[in-house]
Order: sequence, then C-alpha cells, then structure tokens
Amino acid sequence: MSPRRLPLIRALTLLPAPLLALAACGGGQDGPPPPSAEAQAAVRDDGGAARIPLARAIDGLFDADAVGATQALVVMKRGSVIAERYGSGIDAKTPLPGWSMAQCVTALMIGQLASDGRLRMDETAPVPDWQRPGDPRGEITLRQLLQMRSGLRHTETAQNANGSERPSDRTRMLFLDGRDDMAAYAEAQPLEAPAGRRFEPSAATGVILADLAGRVLTDSRDPALRRRAVSDYLRTRVLDPVGMKGTQVTFDRAGTLVGSSMMLSPARSWAMLGEFLRHTGSVKGAQVLPHRWVTFMRTASPRNPAYGAGVWLNGTPPSGKAPLWPGQGRKGLFACLGEHGQYLVGSPDQLLTVVRLGHSTPEQEATLHDRLGELIELFPG
Repeated sequence: MSPRRLPLIRALTLLPAPLLALAACGGGQDGPPPPSAEAQAAVRDDGGAARIPLARAIDGLFDADAVGATQALVVMKRGSVIAERYGSGIDAKTPLPGWSMAQCVTALMIGQLASDGRLRMDETAPVPDWQRPGDPRGEITLRQLLQMRSGLRHTETAQNANGSERPSDRTRMLFLDGRDDMAAYAEAQPLEAPAGRRFEPSAATGVILADLAGRVLTDSRDPALRRRAVSDYLRTRVLDPVGMKGTQVTFDRAGTLVGSSMMLSPARSWAMLGEFLRHTGSVKGAQVLPHRWVTFMRTASPRNPAYGAGVWLNGTPPSGKAPLWPGQGRKGLFACLGEHGQYLVGSPDQLLTVVRLGHSTPEQEATLHDRLGELIELFPG
C-alpha cells in the first residue's frame, strides 16, 4: 500500500457512519438522499432490517405533505422498542387517540367477561329492548356483534342526499343527538339485514358491547356506579395486565364506556396492546386472557376474510380496498385501525409490532398505507 494513501484512509475513518457509507458508494450522487438525522437517531436497533432503508422509510412516514401529520411511530421487535420517533410537542408519555383502535380493547374486555362466564358468545345479546316478543333483533348474538355482522342499520360516513350532506350515524351517536346516551341510540336502530348475514363496520357496535359490559358488572343504572364498575374492571383485567400505562377512557352521561373510540394512550402503550395480541393473550409467559379468545379475534369472520373480531386481518375483503396488504404482507398479520390513519400492526411471523398515530386526510391515507407496508416488508420473517 502506498504511504501517500494513509492520511486519506485515516481521514475516512473519522467520518460519521452515514457519510462513510456515502463515500463508499462514490458520494451517493446517483442514489437516493441519505435519511435525516432525526430518522437515523430514531433507529436504536435495525431488528434485522437494513438500517439505512429503515431510517429512510421512517422519514417517509414523517413526510407531512404526503402522509399527513405523524405524531408518533413505534417499532417493536421481539418485544423491544427498536425504533421510535415523535412529532413536534409529542413524547413517549403523551396520550394519543387511536379512534376505532379502541374496539380492540373493548373486544378484550368482552373476552374477559366471557371467560368469567358472565357473557355467552352464541346466546342472544342481553339488550332488554331486543328481548320483546317478535323483535327480530333478539336473534343477534354476542359473536355476531364482535364480528361486525349484527345486521343493525348504521352508516359510518356522511351521505349526500338531494345536494345536502346527511350526518352519519357514527357522528350522530358520538357528537349530536345520541351523545348523552350512546347505547340507547345504537340499540334503537332497526335491522337492515338478517342477523349474521352482512358485514358492516360500526362504531355503534363498540358502544353496544361496552353497554353489555356495564349491564353484567352492575345492576345499577346510576351513571356514576356504571362508570366505576366498568372502569375498575377494564383497568384491572385489561389495561394493567396488558401494560397500557397512561390510558384514558371516556364515558357518556349515561355512564356507558365509549367503547368504539375516544380512548387515548401513549404510543408505547398502544404497542403493548399489539404485543399482547401477537402473543395470543399472554404476558411474560402468563396467560392473561384465554388463548382461544385471542385466536378467535384473529380468525376471519364468516362474512369478511379481512376482519376477525375487533381486529383487521391480512385478507381480501369481499368488496372495496383491502385495509392491509394481502399478497404482500405476512399471512398472519393483523391490525387495530382507526380513522385518520391510526395503525397498530402486529406480525407474528416477523416478531414485529408497529404503531403509527397522527392525522391524515383520505387522500394521504392511501400513501400512508403503502409506505407503512413498505416499512414492514423491510423486516425478515
């Protein structure tokens, strides 16, 4: 080796790792730009993924113009946080809304009540108004509610009629005429399809399930007593064992848990929910919830291969765009999803859990969906 080259080699060894990588590639002029310092700092361990592509994928999920405002991103591999990044003014302790991701938590609470023998899967759901003679809603079972095939009339999104926008049932229940007693609004809806025959995502279902929890945990209709009974049970049987520290839940004026949404939790706590589901209901080897219940949640429902019970699956839905990545992602992959681009994705084959929280428009959600899928594919099975 020529003595004249030694100073250059010594100089190269002093370069930061990202610049050294660029130098090895001839300056990187022909390739993509290097990931930002924030993205590189977010990666603690590559978890088997290529480190620079992983950091670049993280940058892509914080591209506000393309995907909206990402408030938090947490990646866990083998139960440890390997990458973590937050938006401005957000940190690891900030409670963030998951919107319909709350349905996953509600399904776990119902699972505990079922394992206690207080609710039965294939019996009529114990809603008093549905028990009147001749009421066809008396055919609705707990299983059908959990699998979003109750047949109850419901619209999730606003509809246009005669040039004017009609509020969705979800909006009416959560924010307008149904907000004081959400369960009463949801349970008063008639059937629009025979029970069990049609799949339809419904925020009302999460509220009905939460109302059932309140009814079996206390005979009282006093809102304060209902709140206390459900809150105590939810915390001791679900939130604390799962590790969802800092979680905040909401009740309406009738004392019913808003089991469909309005639940806030730090990003790491949402990730612990994913880990719990990935481990089929166990924490550090202790079975908190029966294995068969989480298996049921992660098994395709009869009316939609892309949905289980409280969680979305990596299947192809009977109509519309797939919520996850069938044909691309792993077969066993599952997710809790929320409006405006909330994702909690678990991939048992990859030993992986990914959480993205923020706010995206419908147009941005399409890009977010694709970029999140690309990040997940960086990890080996």
